[in-house]
Amino acid sequence: MAKKSMIARDVKRKKMVERFAAKRSALKTAFESANDPMERLEIHRKIQALPRNSAPNRIRNRCWATGKPRGTYRDFGLCRNQLRERAHKGELPGVMKSSW
Repeated sequence: MAKKSMIARDVKRKKMVERFAAKRSALKTAFESANDPMERLEIHRKIQALPRNSAPNRIRNRCWATGKPRGTYRDFGLCRNQLRERAHKGELPGVMKSSW
């Protein structure tokens, strides 16, 4: 299981992304529509002035059962270990253990 502090840090990042999403998207559209290079530079500085953790690419995909950050399958939101265990138990609809 992942450290509680790392999971809490990721939750904090998700909240910050939600809080700054509107401001970030408005600045990005203004940046794309600006023609003057100096104006683009000023808008870019405003985007850079936003907190780092407000960027959506800093959110880590984690297993919802254990909180592990690596080996997470997007379809289920589970890490590979939990996916294997739950597939063996038949808890995942549509997933069958292959045997030959």
